[in-house]
Amino acid sequence: MGDEKHNLIFVAQVGAAHGVRGEVKVTTFTADPMALAAYKTLMRQDGSPALTIASARPAKGGLVARLKGVDDRNAAEALRGLKLYISRDSLPEPEEDEFYLADLIGLSVETAEGELLGKVKTVQDFGAGDLLEIQPRAGATWWLPFTREAVPQVLIAQGKLIAAPPASIEADPNEGREEED
Repeated sequence: MGDEKHNLIFVAQVGAAHGVRGEVKVTTFTADPMALAAYKTLMRQDGSPALTIASARPAKGGLVARLKGVDDRNAAEALRGLKLYISRDSLPEPEEDEFYLADLIGLSVETAEGELLGKVKTVQDFGAGDLLEIQPRAGATWWLPFTREAVPQVLIAQGKLIAAPPASIEADPNEGREEED
């Protein structure tokens, strides 16, 4: 993968302070929220150390954590919004035909006929399932549901995924409109 940014996986984000002794709520993006505590030292996006989890307990949407060196509510509140990453090397290799969502970022998005639709810019979940943000060569990004119907093939080794976007995305919004003077 080469560059450092692709070697880091976004796993959590610090939320509000919890109580007065420096605990924080942490929203996790791992299958098991408590797995985050096992990584102990979490990093910033640039790879520098961000924080170390001293202890954690499950909470709705993630966990409540006590952090090394964070002993009061003000220090905890100062971390709010901090995005947390782990090294890709600390994750187990995915099984055959499995991948991490982070592996999709940067892949080309093509139709079954080979037409290039763009590249995967981000993977998001706003509560209704994973969405791929697609950056076309020109113009605004657009969203593609990450479902088997919309993305029938993921070809990590070939650096692409095959997409069958809904017709409403493919349609040109200006098609059929008359020019106004």
